[in-house]
Amino acid sequence: MKNRVAALLLAAGILLGLLAAMPEPAGAAGPAQLETYVTPFTDTENALSGVSTYRQQFFEIPDTWSIKNVKVHLDYKASQLLLNERSSITFLMNGSRFYSFRPELSDLTRQQLTVNVPGSLLVKGTNTLVVEGYIQTDDTDSFCPPTQTREHWLQLFDTSHVSVDYTVKPMSASISDFHKFYAGLDAMNNGRAAVAVPPKAEPEEMEAAVYALSGFAQSNPLKEKLIPLLEYGSAELQKHSMQVVVGRTSRLAPGLRDQLDLNGRDPMKEALLQVVILPDRPTLVITSENADLLRKAGRLAANPALMQQIKAAVKIVDERTNVDTPAYGISRDIQLTGTGDKLTGPQHREKQYYIALPANRSIAEASKIRLNFRYARNLDFDRSLVTILVNGTPIGSKKLTPQLADGDTLSLPIPKNLNISGNFTVTAAFDLEIKELYCTDNQNQMPWAYVTKDSMLQLNTKDRTELLFNNYPYPFLRDGSYNQVAVVLPQQRNGETYLALTNIFNLLGQYAVGNTGEVTFVSDTAGENELKSKQIIAIGSYQDNRLIQHTNDKLYFRYDEKGEGFVSNEKMSIDTDYGRQIGSLQLLPSPYEAGHALLAVTGASPEAYNLASKLVSNQGTLYKIYGDGAVTDLDGNVYPYRFKKQAEAPSSTAIADVLQRKDVVQFLVSLVLVLVLVLVSLMLLFIKYKKRRTGEDRI
Repeated sequence: MKNRVAALLLAAGILLGLLAAMPEPAGAAGPAQLETYVTPFTDTENALSGVSTYRQQFFEIPDTWSIKNVKVHLDYKASQLLLNERSSITFLMNGSRFYSFRPELSDLTRQQLTVNVPGSLLVKGTNTLVVEGYIQTDDTDSFCPPTQTREHWLQLFDTSHVSVDYTVKPMSASISDFHKFYAGLDAMNNGRAAVAVPPKAEPEEMEAAVYALSGFAQSNPLKEKLIPLLEYGSAELQKHSMQVVVGRTSRLAPGLRDQLDLNGRDPMKEALLQVVILPDRPTLVITSENADLLRKAGRLAANPALMQQIKAAVKIVDERTNVDTPAYGISRDIQLTGTGDKLTGPQHREKQYYIALPANRSIAEASKIRLNFRYARNLDFDRSLVTILVNGTPIGSKKLTPQLADGDTLSLPIPKNLNISGNFTVTAAFDLEIKELYCTDNQNQMPWAYVTKDSMLQLNTKDRTELLFNNYPYPFLRDGSYNQVAVVLPQQRNGETYLALTNIFNLLGQYAVGNTGEVTFVSDTAGENELKSKQIIAIGSYQDNRLIQHTNDKLYFRYDEKGEGFVSNEKMSIDTDYGRQIGSLQLLPSPYEAGHALLAVTGASPEAYNLASKLVSNQGTLYKIYGDGAVTDLDGNVYPYRFKKQAEAPSSTAIADVLQRKDVVQFLVSLVLVLVLVLVSLMLLFIKYKKRRTGEDRI
């Protein structure tokens, strides 16, 4: 009997072991882990002043999250003169009030408060938290004190934040779901995403991978978090739990290739995108044996709209498949708001509008903003006004009046001297003052202003074509697409090479809204025919990249005779040892054809040129450089310079400026037509009277 029981127990143990060793089915996952995402109020300390203070904060809740808890953590310090029993702070979530408290006084530097947000007030997508403060310092009841005094203030510290506790929902094996999770807030914040190519990747594999990387970089909600480009099988890749693998089918790892649906398919006539759910590692494989189709599949991954529509786990791409994004055009007439925007509450209220514009295009003359709006009639019209700001700079104001409360308009030209290029913001700021604010009750929905949906921005732009980092990513991108880019890599690639590519193409991908441009990878021995029509990005050192070696005499920061380090020039004195440690970023005319550019990302070692590539890895670092040459060192010091001479003032373009203005063109056309009619009338009259006079002469 004992032997039978022992045998049964042994069999049960073996069975359980076998079951535990079996792989999970596709889409299966273990217990969801509770995670926290934090959105800070501000990067710097912010002081809100006045009797009535107001602060907006936005945070995201993706539909891939199951929300467990949302908390508001406020670190603040209030005026030492405030009256605790008369002052209060109120939180609103998406327009609904859910918590109020009286700020505490203390000799400590700051006070802390943590509040749970009711789940019923949250929405998927963008949520709006408002902090309203009512700071009272006067206990006099006999009169209504002024609404703005210096002692009324509430300081919010940079540690204030909104925290979201969540679990990630299960992911299906569809391409659309993979795209949504891969480019999600949590995946990017936790560094889960990566793009991989086979070891010693071939040019078409690198090109397809760069297209795919650009598409995901564009969808990345956290632009400062980079998606790395790595070699498949590397130790670094194992740290990333969501992968996009791009490569020829014959060069994929056997364990990965065996997971693909290749039965009955001709890899020379088709490309395949397939989601493979490996244990704890969802992977999107992009593969083909046909180089052109592999690139085309990479372009499909760079089209977020199409990727979000593919509900299957497998997508076949052939010659007939259309993967191109729509042509990117810069609209001349841009609607500021699609539905209209309401602003409520007394005193200063703002609404910002984000306008996307390629970095190399700047606002030209005759651009204007037309704001249509209405507002409450209970305002103090002696002090209420609306102001329009562009990138925080006011361009004009208008006083509010009771006669126009039901329909007012403010039309302003955008000053040319603002020198705006690339993305910018337009702000409609209302000062909604009411009389005797302290004595006015029930201010929940009043006063108010409403910006109507027919508010427009008439935008005229022009190219900025100087080869300067001020205009980067031009010329490598033009009007939102890659502009015939050729990438020249070192003869021997290593981890630093892939990190440099990661830095460069994450930022370029953020700007690349179209997938129809071209990126090619060429050898450092490529000749003039391959490079003369290209915008070149050369990565490497004097020793391992022949293109950099052959163009050393044209570089702004040049190598010594042995190519071991940079030497001094007219802008900067460089010590010999220091020159071997720094990285350099140089934007100069292409030596192969006029009108094209060469970006040299270089340094004496792989670590040095990777250091240089970090200067163009995100917008935060890009703002540190200007001109056309920069160096950086291990201590984080950045030294930008301009070597090209300042271009002379351009010749008059009055005709081009006139043609940009619709109203002037219409006036000129009308004037010409009137002149033509007058001339025709005069000619007819001349002919008529000439005939009469001729007839009289005959009589």
